[in-house]
Amino acid sequence: MFRINRRTLAAVLAAFAFGAQAESPLVASDGMIHIVVGYPAGGASDRVARIIGEKLQAKLGMPVVVENKTGAGGRLAAQLVKAAPAGQIHLMLANPAVMVVAPLVFKDNGYDPDRDFVPVSEVQNYEFALAVGASVPARDLSELLTWLRANPEKSNFGVPATGSLPHFFGLMMGDKAGVQSQIIGYRGSAPLLNDLIGAQVPVAFDTLDSVWPQHEAGKIRILAISGDKRSPFAPSIPTFREAGLDLVATGWSTFFAPVSLPRDKVERLSQVILEVMQDPDTQRKFAAAKLTPVASSLAQTQARLAAFRAQWAPVVQRSGFQP
Repeated sequence: MFRINRRTLAAVLAAFAFGAQAESPLVASDGMIHIVVGYPAGGASDRVARIIGEKLQAKLGMPVVVENKTGAGGRLAAQLVKAAPAGQIHLMLANPAVMVVAPLVFKDNGYDPDRDFVPVSEVQNYEFALAVGASVPARDLSELLTWLRANPEKSNFGVPATGSLPHFFGLMMGDKAGVQSQIIGYRGSAPLLNDLIGAQVPVAFDTLDSVWPQHEAGKIRILAISGDKRSPFAPSIPTFREAGLDLVATGWSTFFAPVSLPRDKVERLSQVILEVMQDPDTQRKFAAAKLTPVASSLAQTQARLAAFRAQWAPVVQRSGFQP
């Protein structure tokens, strides 16, 4: 008969315990992972967070809660995550408006993106769309520009948030096309689209996935998108370059953690999120939602963030935008 003494048994149990801890260092004082989104439920950021949150929960075996903390164009969410209680695990799904633009245009954000946060994993890349309401007579970008020049009082561009990338892309288009534009900021895509459909605003700039359902329903018309090639989700819509304006721009959604989160947990989360984004089912769910998934390591995410800041910081500064 096989026998094992108490000392050996204790050593074996300790080894198992150490191994389990090494493989699963994600221990939170409240037993869960918080994903904080600075925008309302139903938008692109919210959809991305919920797809990934569901996958993380299944993969890690611990609850993942998505929390929508709206206000101040996403900056309130950053302030809350920066001050997350010690011992808890908070991730913020943020975009360039919060982590690149805001620090350049607001004197006091209540956070510093470099000092207070660490990038964990980029998970989505997106492009912008220019859409018009049914009351606008233009059927393509050229006709729209002609109409706006003839009716300068109509050059009101709605965007989902003041200081967002669609905001600056709208300014870039107006500058490139020689159209004097007035930016009208909304609190999310839903109220923007409601006003576009209701003719309260004639033109809107938002992410392609946000405006596509209403385009498909025939309630609005997308005239151009900002990628360097046509989107596989919308092959009939020309790029700005194809439509006659030399404009290309994209944005991203990236998970950030507060610097208070231990490095080993950041690395583990980055690796698990990378595995989630490589999952064919995740990619299918992104495609169904007209979202472009990105699988990025910790090092790749940090490099891409640095390159993006180098590209967009001069654009924001030249705009002279004041909140």
